[in-house]
Amino acid sequence: MIPNYKNLRVVPYLIFGRGAHKQLGDVLAKRRSADASRVVFMIDDVFKGRSWIDELPVESNDEVIYVNCDHEPKTVYVDELTRRVQQSSDIKPDALVAIGGGSTMDLVKAVSLMLNNEGSSADYQGWDLVPNPGVYKIGIPTLAGTGAEVSRTTVLTGPVRKLGINSDFTPFDQIILDPDMIADAPTDQRFFTAMDSYSHASESLNGTFINEFSRAFAEKSQDMVREAFLGDLPRGVADEKLMVASYFGGLSIAYSQVGVCHALSYGLSYVLGTRHGVGNCIVFDQLEDYYGDDVREFRQMLQKHDIQLPRGVTAGVTDEQMDKMVSVALSLDPLWENALGPNWREHMTPERARELYRRM
Repeated sequence: MIPNYKNLRVVPYLIFGRGAHKQLGDVLAKRRSADASRVVFMIDDVFKGRSWIDELPVESNDEVIYVNCDHEPKTVYVDELTRRVQQSSDIKPDALVAIGGGSTMDLVKAVSLMLNNEGSSADYQGWDLVPNPGVYKIGIPTLAGTGAEVSRTTVLTGPVRKLGINSDFTPFDQIILDPDMIADAPTDQRFFTAMDSYSHASESLNGTFINEFSRAFAEKSQDMVREAFLGDLPRGVADEKLMVASYFGGLSIAYSQVGVCHALSYGLSYVLGTRHGVGNCIVFDQLEDYYGDDVREFRQMLQKHDIQLPRGVTAGVTDEQMDKMVSVALSLDPLWENALGPNWREHMTPERARELYRRM
């Protein structure tokens, strides 16, 4: 029998380096139509008023939309943004540009798809459900860790559950990785986001889907996070490492999968609205039985950088909320199969999931 290996689609073009975001104009020049060109810039609204926004290559027909990322990306917000782009001009965009953290990356990837596909973004939560390619899209991350800049998924909270649009049409067409763009990230947010890379690597390396391709990226990603938070590197050097670690971590899980941490984190986020990076850290801290040495090292990083992890977040949840968290988490079959094997339901029962949630 011929093996059925995954045919992985990755981002085809990448620019890396300090000040690289200043090449955006050159990149867009190759995409703009000769007549009536239009580019839509979608920027996290925390950056309103920043000086670098005035330097963006915005032309007469272009549009700048400030997106709100106070909460995890929701399908209803994707649909709202899609309508806004469609209704604000008769000119179809030549490109979308995402500037922000993982939530901004996911919102723009989803809007790109919905501009060329009918219905609601909730219709496409799952694996390989998108029929048409999206609008050309460029990602410029301002945080490092989520891997959203390279992944084939856009993680969204829908009416039923938190689940990504996983498709070969989801990845960006171009990314610009500029360490200068993450230089001003708040200390806690920088840490929690970077730990997404660390948990990606841990779940990949300890999963049943692991292979040498994934292992190479996961090991290097984890090493770079380790250097950034347990070494004594200048902030700028550490930021460069974290940006590459995010990219490598995303590539690793793209050819393997995440596991227990992300599955439980999705349930936590769906019910309590916990931000992804924070939620991962809350969950990972309780997973010594699954990722022992990595969890212990994670705690060393917490302590060294005096990061206060939220405690008791599930203390007041109702039975109904707990049931929903468990239901959302246990609906993510590929994650559990990677973590615990094809018979994962024998090991991760609803009762076991509740026990883990109660620890948080």
